[in-house]
Amino acid sequence: MTSKLDQLKAVTVVVADTGDIETVRRLKPQDCTTNPTLLLKAVQSGAYAAIVDEALSWGRKLDGARDEVISRVSDRLAVSFGTELAKAVPGRVSTEVDADLSFDTEATVAKARAFISDYAERGIGRDRILIKIAATWEGIRAAEILQREGIDTNLTLLFSLAQAAACADAGVFLISPFVGRILDWHAKNGGGPYTGETDPGVVSVRAIYAYYKRHGIKTVVMGASFRNSAEIEALAGCDRLTISPALIDELAAAEGTLPRALSPDAIADAPDRLHLNEAAFRFAMNEDAMATEKLSEGIRAFVKDLRSLRAMIGEQLS
Repeated sequence: MTSKLDQLKAVTVVVADTGDIETVRRLKPQDCTTNPTLLLKAVQSGAYAAIVDEALSWGRKLDGARDEVISRVSDRLAVSFGTELAKAVPGRVSTEVDADLSFDTEATVAKARAFISDYAERGIGRDRILIKIAATWEGIRAAEILQREGIDTNLTLLFSLAQAAACADAGVFLISPFVGRILDWHAKNGGGPYTGETDPGVVSVRAIYAYYKRHGIKTVVMGASFRNSAEIEALAGCDRLTISPALIDELAAAEGTLPRALSPDAIADAPDRLHLNEAAFRFAMNEDAMATEKLSEGIRAFVKDLRSLRAMIGEQLS
C-alpha cells in the first residue's frame, strides 16, 4: 500500500523543516527551510566542521569591529548551509534574516539583499532562495520592497488572519502559518482535548487557505510547526507543508488512506477581503492575545539562539 507520505506528496509540496544537510539528502524533499534554532543545532552537531571552519577562517581575515565580524561570519554560515541545501533539493531554500531585525524594515531589506548577493557569488540564483522574515508590520513592509525587486520572501511566525491579509496585500511569495504553536497556546490556556479536525492551529490554517483561495490570492500557504501527524493529515492539500524529519519518517512508515482535506475547488466560508493599514493591523494583533504572544515569544526564541550562535562564533574566532 502507498504510504501516507506518498499520498500527501500527491496533493501537497512537502518541505523539510531542518538545516541538517544529510537529513535533507536522505529525505529528498522538494524544498527545505531553516531558522536560527535549526542552524544552531546543525553547527553544534559537529557534523559540518568543514563548513564552520571555512567561515571562521574567512572571518579571521576581516577588519572591523568584533560584533560586525561575528555577524558577517554568522551570515556566511547561513549562506554556506543554504548553498549545500540548494544542491540537495530541486526547489527553494529559505534563509532567515536575523530575528533581532524583526522591527527594522531598512535593515531587513539590506540583509536580504546581502544574502541574495552572497548566493549569487556561489552560483545560486534568487529563484532558488526565499528570504525568511518575521511577520511583523515592519517585516511585511520589508517583504513588500523585496518582492518589487524580484526577491521572493517567506513570512514566518504567522499566527493570524490579520498577518495573512497584510502579507497578501504586500505581494508576499509565501507565508508560514504556525500550527503547533497555536495549539500550544490554547492547550496552555485550558483548551482541549483536540483532534486533528478541531486543533486550533489546523482551524487557523484552513481559514487562511480559504481566504486566499476565495479572493484569488497567489501567495503560497505553507503550514509549519507541527506537533503530531494528525495535524498534517488534517491539512493534506495545503499548498505546502514544512515538516520535521521525525514526522516525515512517521508518515513514510504509516499505511492507510490519507484523504485530501483542503482544495481550492472546495472552499469553506471566508471573510471579505481585508485591507489593513498600520493602525488597523496593530489593533487586530492587539485584539488577538494568542497571535501577539506567540509572535513575540517566537522572535525572542530565535534571537536567543542567534545570540548563542554568535557566542560560539566569537569563542572560536578568538
